[in-house]
Amino acid sequence: MKIESLPAVVVFTTFPDEASADTIVRKLVEEGLAACISRFPVRSVYRWKGKIEDDSEVFALLKTHPRKVEALRERLLALHPYEVPEFLVLPVLDGHEAYLSWLEEVTRP
Repeated sequence: MKIESLPAVVVFTTFPDEASADTIVRKLVEEGLAACISRFPVRSVYRWKGKIEDDSEVFALLKTHPRKVEALRERLLALHPYEVPEFLVLPVLDGHEAYLSWLEEVTRP
């Protein structure tokens, strides 16, 4: 299945703190790269440069149209403070038709 044929995608990312999340997610929505971004405080345990890290982060779910994925990736990576930001794209196979229509409308060029 090609990403372009999906009605929507969800992108996962994390931020080091609320301040960076606030600034970046607002820009992404203002620029029409994401229709909606939901944020949650999380605790992440991961290996980084040979050490096990255990940090508080802000997890973000970015909902967007498939045609916006590459522009969203480019912009998020340019704005993000991490050396290697998380950017995982998950397909949305189906959803509430009215929500999907709204998502497409607000991410239209």
